[in-house]
Amino acid sequence: MTTEQQLRPEHPRPNPARTIVYMLLSFVLRLVQFILIVVGAVVGVGTVVVWVGFPILLATTAFVRWSGDMERRWARKMLRTPLTSVERLSLEGQSLTRRWLTRLTDPTTWRDLAYLMIAFPMAVAELPVAIASIVLLPMAIWVTPWLGWLHGNLAMSLLGPNRTKKLEEKAEHLQASRARGVDAAEAERRRIERDLHDGAQQRLVAVAMSLGRAKSKFDNDPDAVRDLINEAHSDAKLAVSELRDLARGIYPAVLGDRGLDAALSAQAAKSPIPVDVSVDVEPRPPAAVETTAYFIVGETLTNIAKHSGASEAIVKVWRSDTHVIVEITDNGHGGAEVRPGGGLAGLADRAATIDGVITVVSPVGGPTVIRADLPCQW
Repeated sequence: MTTEQQLRPEHPRPNPARTIVYMLLSFVLRLVQFILIVVGAVVGVGTVVVWVGFPILLATTAFVRWSGDMERRWARKMLRTPLTSVERLSLEGQSLTRRWLTRLTDPTTWRDLAYLMIAFPMAVAELPVAIASIVLLPMAIWVTPWLGWLHGNLAMSLLGPNRTKKLEEKAEHLQASRARGVDAAEAERRRIERDLHDGAQQRLVAVAMSLGRAKSKFDNDPDAVRDLINEAHSDAKLAVSELRDLARGIYPAVLGDRGLDAALSAQAAKSPIPVDVSVDVEPRPPAAVETTAYFIVGETLTNIAKHSGASEAIVKVWRSDTHVIVEITDNGHGGAEVRPGGGLAGLADRAATIDGVITVVSPVGGPTVIRADLPCQW
């Protein structure tokens, strides 16, 4: 995955009907924009020597910026393009001339102008496609959405955040991921420490005490010694079992030896509700991704069994070129949401340790779908 791909948000193909309406109305809008901008620029430059051109250029510049903002809202609504508002240089407290110079030196203004100049010939080409799509159903279904998608990509390139802003957003995202990863690792360390202290350590202390008592009674009370040794033996077996469970909770052996398919199938077999598992992750992803996917599935199945009221669940894991996607679906009563300190927030924190993202869709009444997008490259 390249940095540019990571920084640019994906957007789906737009709805055919909306795209047709967008193309029809955009032609009129862009025709007006093109005429006003070109005429304003030509007249403004031509009359600047007699001062009349300054207010014309000032108005033209303001119109370009206003049109750019309107195009962002328009493309976002009609083409489902994830365009956000851009940050412009501040004009507060500046004189009229200074405001104009600030607008001219703002790179966003020139990117708006570039988009508007390119969008007009595009609108001319899109208009006959939109008209034809009204009567030709195949064109409306297959051609128009792709054309709208291409137009949306152009809008994202020119009207979206510039590269510096994208890198700033990426840096903020990585910083937040790192912080959540540190918190998740610290919580895991405390859990392991607590489990060792309350479980295996106590068992081993009991073993030592039983053997000590048996030693003291070895010559005088053989029957009591036998009972104490049996007690120590039982505690030793429990301690070994708890240590084995703890080690499995850190990194299960089956995951390292046989991969996600076998490990998740073993998890599903232990679930109190039926779980259908489908795994296709060839080539095998990095160990950190496998471990994260394994624990996300495990914790999600535990939560489903405890809280969802579901009678069955489906686990699907597959791999794209750059990500492993984990999707867990249950037929429970729904209503799950990410709350601070909750189980789903813990899943999100665990995914964030490798820059993964958790998405939860859980309408009241169900079904609930929890999806984790885990990158395979960093």
